[in-house]
Amino acid sequence: MISNKRTADYIDSLIPGNREEIEKIRAEAAAADMPVIRRDGEQLLKSILKMKKPEKIFEIGTCVGYSAIIMAEYTGENARISTIEIGRNDYEAALENIKRAGYENKIRCYLGDAGDKLKEYAGSGEKFDFIFMDAAKAQYINWLPDVTKILLPGGVLLSDNVLHDGDTIESRFAVERRDRTTHSRLREYLYELTHSDDYVTSVLNVADGMSISVRQ
Repeated sequence: MISNKRTADYIDSLIPGNREEIEKIRAEAAAADMPVIRRDGEQLLKSILKMKKPEKIFEIGTCVGYSAIIMAEYTGENARISTIEIGRNDYEAALENIKRAGYENKIRCYLGDAGDKLKEYAGSGEKFDFIFMDAAKAQYINWLPDVTKILLPGGVLLSDNVLHDGDTIESRFAVERRDRTTHSRLREYLYELTHSDDYVTSVLNVADGMSISVRQ
């Protein structure tokens, strides 16, 4: 999301790769035009995981399992990751990739609607100390109340793609009509995160925009 391409390219050049099998999964996702986390966003995710050392993680938006695998790589052996994907093809690809990476015992992948899963967790009282939001951007604001219910005090909510290729900062009239709902809901989401008594939030110009929110 950095506007200076030379700066962005330099930062990307400093980022080391992952082990071979994970790099293969990333390359396959790119070849299939699947939207996995960007490299600089991935590095931020890794750093937060190492600082926070979460043991119960919930990911909203599995895609082909790449981010869940990264989270498994960068958390302790007692950490457990739950992740949900609404698309059956992506879900099945994720199961295969998670097995290839050797994390089928650490990552539990669900097929279904994230909103339904959030309500299930909120109703059961299950809690998490890290939540990674990377799914339908227009739904972030709708999911936030239940996310807040299941996130422990001191827990971290990391949200990806919150600047939506720069559209979020624009006037709604400068955004294509088909994207205006996402635009308005992302702006509402970021305002709520930054003004809520429930969170302390930083919005970062990293990847496609990421927000880090700590539950008070």
